[in-house]
Amino acid sequence: MRGRNLWPLLIAGSVGAMGVQAALADDYQLLVGSYTAGQSQGIYRLNFDSSTGQINARPLQVVQSENPSWLTVSKDQRYLFVVNENGPGQKDPVGRVSSYAIDSKTHELSLINQVQSLGNEPTHSSLSGDGRHLFVSNYSVAEDPGGTLAVLPVGAEGKLENVEQMSSHPASRVNPERQMSAHVHSTVSSPDGRYVFSNDLGADKVFVYLFDPKANPDLPLTPATPASVQLPPGSGPRHLLFSADGKHVWLTMEMSAQVAVFDYQNGKLEQTQLVDLAAGQPASDKAAAALHASADGKFLYVSNRGTANQLLVFAIDPATGHLKELQRRSVEGDHPREFSLDPSGKFVLIANQKSNQVVVVERDAKTGLLGKTVQKLPMDAPSDLKFLLRQ
Repeated sequence: MRGRNLWPLLIAGSVGAMGVQAALADDYQLLVGSYTAGQSQGIYRLNFDSSTGQINARPLQVVQSENPSWLTVSKDQRYLFVVNENGPGQKDPVGRVSSYAIDSKTHELSLINQVQSLGNEPTHSSLSGDGRHLFVSNYSVAEDPGGTLAVLPVGAEGKLENVEQMSSHPASRVNPERQMSAHVHSTVSSPDGRYVFSNDLGADKVFVYLFDPKANPDLPLTPATPASVQLPPGSGPRHLLFSADGKHVWLTMEMSAQVAVFDYQNGKLEQTQLVDLAAGQPASDKAAAALHASADGKFLYVSNRGTANQLLVFAIDPATGHLKELQRRSVEGDHPREFSLDPSGKFVLIANQKSNQVVVVERDAKTGLLGKTVQKLPMDAPSDLKFLLRQ
């Protein structure tokens, strides 16, 4: 499906698409990363109207880049870091990471530099709390050489330096098709920046590191105590999210389609709940992916791909972080790799990778429930969505 030439359709128009217009009070800019095996050119910068939930079909900017599948915006919104999820057999067989400057007035992107990730198919990145290191997760589809965690210093004016540290983990080997080697899927820092958590789908573990670049400038990550959190065999951990107060953690497990809930304190995770997204359903329904919480911390949203292709809505217990299911809603497409709540909180945007579309759905901020679909925007193989806030 990636081979379909959908971008001319996007330019010509879409459901509810608007013409070019001046930026208004309700306008935000949206960055869309994508896979480029088909017609996509890379990163698209678009206008989003939060009063109507409409994405303007005509791009403000198209940045040519190979497989920019994950986008990381710095806290001050001055820089954008992009993983180029390349690997053997692709047009560019080398995994890379790119840095862009974001213009403070127009949000126009301009390339600063690009370096190798020293691994295949880098699939995720995140910044350290001080913004001076980028943690890149090299997933590596192939068993050999397997996945790795790469640490890249971020220099002055957003320039990426070469990888200064690599870490790898032994695989669980539970699933002979997907877990014969490490597959690092994402890596995130604790709210205080002292610890780093690396989720390895191939190992069925979350690996925990102490982050102290001042004490160890050449090796800023050192194993914490304990150095890992064991998860159910064959579960395949994917993405991890801290609660707003930093007391709880939610983790999607891709292969078992579950969400694990933890209490968190000083680098230690203690599991308190395990939630099934596809209980009693066939294996084809089990492909958990992204998770995001509402800005008020009351609701958690989780995508499940496979043949389920749903967004699940949970109420969050503020005392325990435990989840109560409220709703299951079709994403009206295939393979919701990522999604994003818009800055107003009134809409959810879903990147349906395999059906080549971004779907916009209404959201009730009071109940957390998802409502009607307001737009289906054709776009080839979208993979990530990030908003740029007004300065």
